[in-house]
Amino acid sequence: MIGDAIAFEHVTFAYAGPPVLDDVTFALPEGEFCLLVGPTGAGKSTLLKAVNGLVPRFTGGDMRGRITVTGRDVRGATPADLADVVGYVGQDPLAGFVTDEVELELAYTAEQLGVAPAAMRKRVTEIVDLLGLADVRDRALAQLSSGQRQRVAIGAALVAGPAALVLDEPTSALDPTAADEVLSALHRLVHDLGITVLLAEHRLERVVQYADSALLLDGGRVTAGPLGEILADSPVAPPVVELGRLAGWPGPPVTIREARRHAGPLRETLAARAGTVARGTDNPLRPAGPPLLEARGVTVDYPGVRAVAGVDLAASRGERIALMGRNGSGKSSLLWALQGTGKRSGGTVAIGGADPAARRPGERRTLAGLVPAEPADLLYAETCAAECAGADEDGRAPKGTCAKILDDLVDDVDPAAHPRDLSEGQRLALALAVTLTAAPPLLLLDEPTRGLDYPGKAALAARLRALAGAGHCVVVSTHDVEFCAEFASRVVVLSDGEVVADGPARQITAASPMFAPQVEKILPGWMTVGEVAAALESGDG
Repeated sequence: MIGDAIAFEHVTFAYAGPPVLDDVTFALPEGEFCLLVGPTGAGKSTLLKAVNGLVPRFTGGDMRGRITVTGRDVRGATPADLADVVGYVGQDPLAGFVTDEVELELAYTAEQLGVAPAAMRKRVTEIVDLLGLADVRDRALAQLSSGQRQRVAIGAALVAGPAALVLDEPTSALDPTAADEVLSALHRLVHDLGITVLLAEHRLERVVQYADSALLLDGGRVTAGPLGEILADSPVAPPVVELGRLAGWPGPPVTIREARRHAGPLRETLAARAGTVARGTDNPLRPAGPPLLEARGVTVDYPGVRAVAGVDLAASRGERIALMGRNGSGKSSLLWALQGTGKRSGGTVAIGGADPAARRPGERRTLAGLVPAEPADLLYAETCAAECAGADEDGRAPKGTCAKILDDLVDDVDPAAHPRDLSEGQRLALALAVTLTAAPPLLLLDEPTRGLDYPGKAALAARLRALAGAGHCVVVSTHDVEFCAEFASRVVVLSDGEVVADGPARQITAASPMFAPQVEKILPGWMTVGEVAAALESGDG
């Protein structure tokens, strides 16, 4: 398709079994910001990797049809061959870096392409200025924040001067402010340089205000069109779209600004019912009973860095706590210190009166369980059945305990499947089942919503609420404000290793533009579409 930046013509691709891409045809013009949406496991990463030849060259599988980028046929070319027409940025920037410093990383691609030194310096300087990296150009990559690393990864892909840029969940590991910085940089690339951006992201609420169009990938098929039309019929959509569907607003709106223009009558209706409707995060801040967790003056030091600075935290059974804060604020370090495996430079931690750090690993599991940001880090066996059997043995639980918990958490997990072949949601459920087998009263999760679509996050929130209702204390570190709105009764905010806010979720999130969910921005005092739906139903009854 002449004149199009990225074009798929009747593309079908399969690893083994049903096709992941089934007769896919679409075209993106120059200077388009296109959002790729679809359920978890739909094949979005596969489609993106096909654009620069990573699929099928490095993945295997069978591909038919034609893919072109600025008219150049992708078939038979390597990603290196295509670097001057398409740049690719994966989910984990660190995994793609080949040097240790910002400027060296930006220059590496130009060196590989044989760009003259003078031209290389000019190109690197232009990218540094364009992406706001001037303050860090001489720093080591390991010293950067997650948002800065993501911008360096984008810059490295741009050095070759490609006409198109494809990105796979570029904001999944970022706090809201860092995500806005990255997306604003992409917006400038589209509008100032005419680069075509194709981006997949599960946290659609972050991206929709920047996108021009969308592709919906579901069941192997792709539907292309204007952003509003695609999201109106999509099985995954941000809360603002779901709210518009519920309220019957035309469009429906895809941005906060658009939705607020329609929201006046709904605000008035809800104001009359606010006192009569129970809301999901309205439970007491401190459930009755003594604290399960008592942490006093917890400090975590790394060489040259104080990650956690004298944190006090008490929590009771039944609490649902969201631990929030910018990247690098100390959330993960605090979770590992509470669990007992991680470093603790000072302070005390007691879970039911016992210090987990002073217990053996087997005993520690019965006090606190932690599901890390990458759930696969807990999974070592070759099959799900073997993983569950190992968890039963390690947790000294009756045979079949872990498998029963897994069945309660998620449907249709094949016991013979390899854990790394599962979907994101299934793998998270398996890691959670393994952790729960030892029946720890304190459950800690580090960024559990990465890779999950909206239905997956809603299901996880429901499971965690049920666990809290059964007597667990659940603490979740998260940047996902929409998940926090569904899950949390209490929010603890960290900054530079210190607690700067601690209170009811509704109060803390409503007071912060960074942490407020979309519904609260449109309808102050309301956190989720489910709350609004319940209020409207109560009035109809």
